[in-house]
Amino acid sequence: MQVYQDLSSYHKGRKPVATIGTFDGVHLGHKKILQRLKDVSLSTGGESVLISFHPHPRLVLAPHKKDLQLIQTIGEKIESLRAFGIDKLLLIPFTRAFAETPSQDFVKKIIVETVGVSRLVIGYDHHFGRNRSGNITELQKLAPQYGFEVEEIPPKAIDNANVSSTKIREALLSGNIDTANTYLGYPYRFSGTVIHGQKQGRLLGYPTANLQIQDPLKIIPANGIYYVRAILNHVSFWGMMSIGNKPTMGDFERGIEVNLFDFNADIYGEDLIVECLAYIREEKKFGNIESLILAIDEDKAHCMKLISLSSS
Repeated sequence: MQVYQDLSSYHKGRKPVATIGTFDGVHLGHKKILQRLKDVSLSTGGESVLISFHPHPRLVLAPHKKDLQLIQTIGEKIESLRAFGIDKLLLIPFTRAFAETPSQDFVKKIIVETVGVSRLVIGYDHHFGRNRSGNITELQKLAPQYGFEVEEIPPKAIDNANVSSTKIREALLSGNIDTANTYLGYPYRFSGTVIHGQKQGRLLGYPTANLQIQDPLKIIPANGIYYVRAILNHVSFWGMMSIGNKPTMGDFERGIEVNLFDFNADIYGEDLIVECLAYIREEKKFGNIESLILAIDEDKAHCMKLISLSSS
């Protein structure tokens, strides 16, 4: 997949078939649109193009709210689209000036002059341009004038998936990993650098990798204990993860700690990818260290059962 970071660097291809959107998460609903994009491009001998934006428009238009968290970093989104088989990704730098582009100018300058779209595959509820005034009706009116076709993805095709990025964010923030993973079509993941912690896990018999998340906008699931798969230098390990403030051990800032099963190596400074597979329990404050250790023992036993089930 070719990635273009601005309009000036973009190179037109043969019979481009395009769609437009932020596509945060590249979830099952997005994939219905992307699959149609690929099918049309293959049937017409053209190339598939996703026109997207970076940063996310809400970060530019409503920075004071500071409430937007993203399912994927820009790097993760690029990799998901590459794995799906999209030919080209045009990432338009989203600024306040760009947000003022009238919808007809957006069609003329970007869809027609920059990308040279032969067919636009678009969701029924898509809006674009200044104040989101452009819609499918305007596209259908402008298409004959500019010489491209418009294909609307009908409501049933998208709504039957019952998926949205908002629903996924809500599920993650409530610890509902099963729902989030079902909507995504893959395990939710994030990555972080292994840093030094208080080394309290060793005292409990469960040494942990403390993670520092690189992107502050990346969603971290709700506090609790999780069954996870961790990936280190392309090698996978089963484990369990604690997200929270470690209330039994004292008063700490919120942190992320991963205990890797059957693992004993120095990985400080390494990048660890964590896939969240299941929510085990909420974070609790225990009366003493012994009770905490017993709970962790039970957490690991639960995870081991899940590993056994996944292997059978």
